[in-house]
Amino acid sequence: MAEQAPPKGRISEVFWAFLALGLTSFGGPVAHLGYFRTEFVARRKWLTEQAYADLVALCQFLPGPASSQVGFALGLMRAGPWGAAMAWLAFTLPSASVLALFAMGAAVLDGPIASGIIHGLKVVAVAIVAHAVWGMARNLCPDKTRAGIALAAVFAVVVMVSGPLGQVSAIVLGGLAGLMLCRESAQGELADSLHVAVSRKVGMISLGLFVSLLVLLPLLAGGAMWLAVVDAFYRSGALVFGGGHVVLPLLEAEVVQSGWITADEFLTGYGAAQAVPGPLFTFAAYLGALLPGLPSMIGTLLALLAIFVPGFLLLVGVLPFWNRFRQWGSAQALMRGANAAVVGILGAALYNPVWTSAIVGPYEFALALTGFLLLTIWKLPAWAVVIVVALGGVVITL
Repeated sequence: MAEQAPPKGRISEVFWAFLALGLTSFGGPVAHLGYFRTEFVARRKWLTEQAYADLVALCQFLPGPASSQVGFALGLMRAGPWGAAMAWLAFTLPSASVLALFAMGAAVLDGPIASGIIHGLKVVAVAIVAHAVWGMARNLCPDKTRAGIALAAVFAVVVMVSGPLGQVSAIVLGGLAGLMLCRESAQGELADSLHVAVSRKVGMISLGLFVSLLVLLPLLAGGAMWLAVVDAFYRSGALVFGGGHVVLPLLEAEVVQSGWITADEFLTGYGAAQAVPGPLFTFAAYLGALLPGLPSMIGTLLALLAIFVPGFLLLVGVLPFWNRFRQWGSAQALMRGANAAVVGILGAALYNPVWTSAIVGPYEFALALTGFLLLTIWKLPAWAVVIVVALGGVVITL
């Protein structure tokens, strides 16, 4: 990775800037991108408006956690590889620590109040995921063609092939459908070139490592529990298109359907993840702490690193080639189809396991609907809705 020596203190500057954001950035990936623009374009002037827009376009195009990839790239541009590492660590550490501690404490929670809070967290997951599906459908399926691709993805996952295979197949087929059917909607102006000092050699090594791990980890996963964990979370992180909420069905297929954790534990953690700032991918820290056969801290670290690494490898791999690749019109059409399929996959996950596990009666339905309306009509932040619905869970449990 070609790099100029940064001025003294620049790595620490990156760390503290991103730590402040990691402690305060509520609202999900779209909100995070707004926080980043305010801090690094408007206030600190680390890069221009156009360069930031181009960076966001690249990270939205790639699989992985878009806001974390943007932060990683900003750290890379500011202070080289160590700056990238510090940006990720500082932005991720606060929410990951809280969720890992919550997982360790959730196992010993008892009594009607604690039970009600956990019940409320399961219900709030319904509102959060429904809100995500609604928003993504409006943005990613604005026409009949892409709505049809999303609907086909729902049928593919719910009726035909469930689990990771069905989800991956739906994304691949959605991309192919987009390549054939979404060319006209893919036309648009290109932003200026993005200038990040990453050599072609480093880019090729990163892409090779990304593919090698994706292929080899499933072959090695049977050798030890820790390898199985790395494989499951790496694959989930590698196949996420369209935002952090899309990781929900992928992770559910890996950790719930495999029997590692229960559906109730999964939804409880997902609800708690809405109440903390920072990237939604830190949900992996909660899941890692609950995995059987591994110490909680080891499970947390393995899950957290494995789910973020593929997105960063792809980002570093594509950076040297992005400006040329993005001029290929078919690339935009392919991604439009894949993103529409992602909406369908998330819609299927809204039904199973989210709805079927949490909505067991009329009170739960009313509570979930309240959370959804608070998000969509009153536009309360997600963390505030989590608190309201968790308290509601206590009321209907007592």
